[in-house]
Amino acid sequence: MEKLNFAGQWWISITLIVLGTLALLLCLGYRAAIAKFWSEVLVELHKCTWPWDPEQTGLRKYKILIDSTVVVCVVTILLAGYITGFDFFINKLVAWMVTFQAN
Repeated sequence: MEKLNFAGQWWISITLIVLGTLALLLCLGYRAAIAKFWSEVLVELHKCTWPWDPEQTGLRKYKILIDSTVVVCVVTILLAGYITGFDFFINKLVAWMVTFQAN
């Protein structure tokens, strides 16, 4: 009987067993829909392509992947610079407006 008390307290163990049983029954009730979902997922995954040419060897095999990574890094740096510059400009503008009204 002590093996059923895996959560430390009986009420937690019983609650977890009941919830697990309900989840299992729910999965069994929707097994056709779940099977259809997974079959559709597999069909879509078969349409996917890898971002490299399997005919190539070495680093040239990953040319598209490396190029895409470089583009993402450059765009991220440019966007960070734009946001930093805009934040600096707005900060100076608000500081100027506050000091202008104080005078």
